[in-house]
Amino acid sequence: MEIEANQLKDVVNRLKRVQGQLGGVIRMIEEGRDCADVVTQLAAAARALDRAGFKIIATGLRQCMVEEEGERKVDEAQLERLFLSLA
Repeated sequence: MEIEANQLKDVVNRLKRVQGQLGGVIRMIEEGRDCADVVTQLAAAARALDRAGFKIIATGLRQCMVEEEGERKVDEAQLERLFLSLA
């Protein structure tokens, strides 16, 4: 399943924010910050990554559901594996 990059601009922006969040988490650990604060920021980054993954899958699903010459191009097993990989 290939997705056109221009359809995922918001995902790229989200991932760049996550990249910044992860840098912040690393700094927090290096500075010896409170464990609860570190875990809170790490959880926020993880949720953002999950949302980006689901957005990618949803975009791909829309493309897969397009019919070509009367046939759907969807590989249900592949989509199921992708969803489960984020669970």
